[in-house]
Amino acid sequence: MRDILYAPWRNDYVTNEKIQGCVFCHISTHAEDDAKLHVLYRDDFCFVVMNKYPYTPGHFMIIPHMHTDALEELDEAIWLHMSALAQKGVRMLKEGFGAHGVNLGMNLGSAAGAGIAEHIHLHLVPRWRGDTNFITTIGETRVYSSDFEKIYQEMRRLVKHYFKEE
Repeated sequence: MRDILYAPWRNDYVTNEKIQGCVFCHISTHAEDDAKLHVLYRDDFCFVVMNKYPYTPGHFMIIPHMHTDALEELDEAIWLHMSALAQKGVRMLKEGFGAHGVNLGMNLGSAAGAGIAEHIHLHLVPRWRGDTNFITTIGETRVYSSDFEKIYQEMRRLVKHYFKEE
């Protein structure tokens, strides 16, 4: 007998209108669609957006507005700004969201595993003790136990506190 994993939220991936060109540049230039695109924060240098297909609940990315696939070409001020946002994001995930740890990472280029290789982005992935189990390890399947929209609303609430200007 074959088991079936029911994942109705993936239907959006198959049926939604596809963004032409760089998806991150589209998000960068469409601030009026922030709620629809699940943007948490934006400023002059970067924006913060939920990962639409997260590894764990609360997984988001920090993305420069500047379109580049090369970290080494990114303006140093933008990189430092991304780092400052990452610090705020880690604090928010630990203190506000209750994560036990956080993975930070960039996959630079498709050979390094980047799903969207044409525009660099920094992942912040909240982690909890025991969040990896047999289904992830053996079944190569992730179970996302929380409603994405509820998590997005909670993260928006937290961002207002943790990402405020100092």
